[in-house]
Amino acid sequence: MIARRFFVMNAALTAAAGLLWRTAPSRATDSFEVTHTDDEWRKLLTPDQFVVLRQAGTERPFTSPLLHEQRRGLFACAGCDLDAFSSTTKFDSGTGWPSFWAPIDKAVGTTEDKSFGMVRTAVHCSRCGGHLGHVFDDGPKPTGLRYCMNGVAMTFKPATA
Repeated sequence: MIARRFFVMNAALTAAAGLLWRTAPSRATDSFEVTHTDDEWRKLLTPDQFVVLRQAGTERPFTSPLLHEQRRGLFACAGCDLDAFSSTTKFDSGTGWPSFWAPIDKAVGTTEDKSFGMVRTAVHCSRCGGHLGHVFDDGPKPTGLRYCMNGVAMTFKPATA
């Protein structure tokens, strides 16, 4: 009987934790150059991209192909194609999300995120307001910052020649 209760309670907690990965409530509220209705965004983005970019969700760690992307190039917002990060600032943070020590100048903005009982700094695309991830102050030199981005919120453009 105790083992059964433990199993049921553990399954419920696991299911709830799975939902948390996809529903962080923070979102940039400024006006942006690229805007669409939710219905238009749903047509332009995959379901996972919509949850992350438009609803400030978070992809599960270690699931993005961009995590292991090592080629030279640019990482752009999947919502509006604005170049946001250069491969020259990418590093392996060990967190399970693509990480960078600096964005491209004026490519991102930030907002305070008080979801899940903590205060973090959310990062959004400066052109469309799409949620990209969070920035933390435990990164490498020269900035000391770790821009921990959702790979599903970005695309990769390999450098040419």
